[in-house]
Amino acid sequence: MCPVLPLSKIFSFIFLSVLLLAACSENGVDSLEVDDTITVITRNAPTTWFEGREGHAGIEHDLVMSFAKKYQLKVEFKVMDNIDDILSAIKENKAHFVAAGITRTDTREENDFEFGPDYQKIQELVICRRGAERIPKEPKDLVGLSLAVMAGSSYEDTLADLKEKYPDLSWQVESEMDTEQLLEQVWKKKLDCTISDSNIFSINRRYYPELLVAFPVTDEQSLAWVLSPEWSGLDNDIESWLDDIEESGELASIMERYYGHVENYDYVDIARFKRRIKSRLPKYKSLLKKAANKYGFNWTLLAALSYQESHWSPTSRSPTGVRGFMMLTQRTAKSLGVTNRLDAAQSINAGAKYLRKNLKRIPDSVQEQDRMWYALAAYNIGFGHLTDARELAKQLGKNPDLWVELKEVLPLLSKKKYYRKLKHGYARGLEPIRYVQRIREYQQVLDQIQIP
Repeated sequence: MCPVLPLSKIFSFIFLSVLLLAACSENGVDSLEVDDTITVITRNAPTTWFEGREGHAGIEHDLVMSFAKKYQLKVEFKVMDNIDDILSAIKENKAHFVAAGITRTDTREENDFEFGPDYQKIQELVICRRGAERIPKEPKDLVGLSLAVMAGSSYEDTLADLKEKYPDLSWQVESEMDTEQLLEQVWKKKLDCTISDSNIFSINRRYYPELLVAFPVTDEQSLAWVLSPEWSGLDNDIESWLDDIEESGELASIMERYYGHVENYDYVDIARFKRRIKSRLPKYKSLLKKAANKYGFNWTLLAALSYQESHWSPTSRSPTGVRGFMMLTQRTAKSLGVTNRLDAAQSINAGAKYLRKNLKRIPDSVQEQDRMWYALAAYNIGFGHLTDARELAKQLGKNPDLWVELKEVLPLLSKKKYYRKLKHGYARGLEPIRYVQRIREYQQVLDQIQIP
């Protein structure tokens, strides 16, 4: 006959078991070994994680890599497209945490999502286009406008709250377009307005200058990582790491890298370009000619390229850390033998060498002048994304060897339907098109006027 335990001991056993289970569900870094791999879910977007000229980049990427470095961990990124899918996956413990620009909201916390410490403040903004027939000034003015937001975003909760006060308010929910693409739809006048986090808009407004902030639709909010229920103990580790990088200035440096200059993006026009031909170009003309002769280019092409990159300023710096007259990354500069990116002579020579290197990589099937447009596009967007565009062109029945047809394909690199199936993922496909066009315009001006 089995012995019967006293009721008090049974309750004690159950209580201890619950405590042990709770402890096991709050694993932190102490539960990991050196060189263990943490799995992080992210989203392919310019404010989170993307592939740049020199490899993977983005604010979330850099923050995660900094966290992993502190605790001597390896990282595996899982890239997902849809916010609802991302949040479902972390609820199911399919990663250690989510780093995807997720807003901490009451609704999400009420649904038992575990958030780590806040690391960035944002605000939700209503974004419309200048010159529109109706530009809303307050929430009630949104009634009757065509409005769309990204599926699974915090914007849905915001609009649901507004609808309680304004029952006639309506909007579309887009599962195949993210906020960046919806901003483009507003710019193209296909939508009246959308809602965007302030950080997303600040990066994108330089590409769509006609967009404007109609009004803020929320108070200040916080972005935070979302923790797996099994790894909620990482909260303290993340807080300790955040304290360290705030004190050291590393957090400010990461934010500066991506946001520091977005408000000062210079939309150059031909009049300003002509003024700088007289005031700046003469100082660098001989260096440009020397490099052009060395690598077999027309010097006005290098002059146009360098103006597009730096406005002929040797000390220029972009939010992503490229620097100098030809705006070289540290890795590219080092590979080309540059010891000082701010030295105009070194930068010009290296930029010309890098352009020649890109040109040699263009397949022989691309002919004549198109080869140069391809090489310039690769200078801007990276060779991997150019290769993706060529492959996508083939899939769509277009000629990957003609620039006029590739221009129709490049913008698709920013559309989820296409980029999620491509090797190098998301890219701002419109930018290399504008980049090449501006360089061609600048060169045409240089070729037509007398240069002092």
